Amino acid sequence: MGKSQNLLQGTLDLLILHALQHETMHGYAIAQTIHLLSDEVLTVEEGSLYPALSRLELDACISSSWGLSENNRRAKYYKITARGKKILAGQQESWKRLSAAVQQVLAR
Repeated sequence: MGKSQNLLQGTLDLLILHALQHETMHGYAIAQTIHLLSDEVLTVEEGSLYPALSRLELDACISSSWGLSENNRRAKYYKITARGKKILAGQQESWKRLSAAVQQVLAR
């Protein structure tokens, strides 16, 4: 069970870093971006999103600053760092290999 949680945790990290690669966003916008880019298949709950953002920030993959949202509410904005971009590239490659291997198994 621990390994599958790590896989899911790593997948969420990958999706968050991917969402942040082109622009700075607050947490809700990150969740919405993932939801929309997945054709509304994936939903990231707050209980998963914010611990992942904290973990990525502690690992120096993202940085944060406070600002105002579109609704003029105070929000924490997240930005991918150079380290985060490097990790994203490696995770994307690993994900491509893993998903191709799973697809290969399922095709047989």
